[in-house]
Amino acid sequence: MKTQDFIAALAADNAPQPVPPRRALWLAVGGAFVAAAVAFFILLGPRPDYMAALSSLRFLFKFAVSLALAATAFWSLRAALRPETGGGFKMALLVAPSLLLIAVALELSVVPAADWVARWFGQNWLLCMTFIPILSLAPLAIFLAVLREGASTRPVSTGALAGLLAGGIGAFFYAAHCPDDSPLFVASWYTIAIAAVTGMGALGGARWLRW
Repeated sequence: MKTQDFIAALAADNAPQPVPPRRALWLAVGGAFVAAAVAFFILLGPRPDYMAALSSLRFLFKFAVSLALAATAFWSLRAALRPETGGGFKMALLVAPSLLLIAVALELSVVPAADWVARWFGQNWLLCMTFIPILSLAPLAIFLAVLREGASTRPVSTGALAGLLAGGIGAFFYAAHCPDDSPLFVASWYTIAIAAVTGMGALGGARWLRW
């Protein structure tokens, strides 16, 4: 072996190896939760009756459905990073909406019709529409930065999944501050806010994930 070839081989062995995309995504999720938590405690913080609210199934359901959305979006995004994967993983994204529809049906069955509109609008729908996207911004930026190192063949849909994941994380933290626990409220305003983050992710994917 020539001396130059030997030196090149040694340099290649010592060069830092890139983190596999799917492992990098796990690390990104950890960073996203930390970033969203920091933003949450700086900007909002838990609602005053947080400890008492933990005994309410409606309050706990907000965490369950947002975490289900984040988990299925994460699983779908990991699957989408494999070019050979078909579209079957998209069925997982129906889990959170299905839970929400069941909760809405139960809410409508136990709450008098005269109270439906009040439960739907709640007290802070505008705050919800504002802060779920805000809490999702740092997670979305982290995901797009990690995904940019890969070579996605579907940049728009990959970016949308990143936005959906980020929106689920943002909603998870916002739920601790939100005084509105009705599934009617969650189904409307949380959904619209998360859809906005998903759209931001799709636009970001179209802009930064193409290769």
